[in-house]
Amino acid sequence: MSSYDQLLKQALEKAPKSAQVGDSRFEIPKVKGHIQGNKTILTNFQVIAQTLRRDPSHLLKFLLRELATPGEVDGPRLVLNRKLSSILINQKIEKYANNFVICKECKKPDTKVEKEGDFLMLKCGACGAKHPINSRI
Repeated sequence: MSSYDQLLKQALEKAPKSAQVGDSRFEIPKVKGHIQGNKTILTNFQVIAQTLRRDPSHLLKFLLRELATPGEVDGPRLVLNRKLSSILINQKIEKYANNFVICKECKKPDTKVEKEGDFLMLKCGACGAKHPINSRI
């Protein structure tokens, strides 16, 4: 039995360390931009949408509704017609990711938004879970 315990101990020492709880391979990029007059310009809007693997128009619609401001996409950037802090915008993007990107079961971002009947469902490609999306846009 002792040789088995020794072999098990050696195997555990050589095995790669698993990711710590809370660590993630998925990071939501922070907004980059500036305020110009009464407008807030986000220069990395397209990068954020690509990282979240969602349609930029869907993310835009969510942000405009949550921030209660008009805005438009101008090439790779987003122009919001109001002065807004980057902290507030980052909070709204995180809320979007929690509602529309991250799986409720396994907490992974490998999801798709699918329409089933009248409902939007978040389907996880990693664990196969399906959850209805509660937030309306």
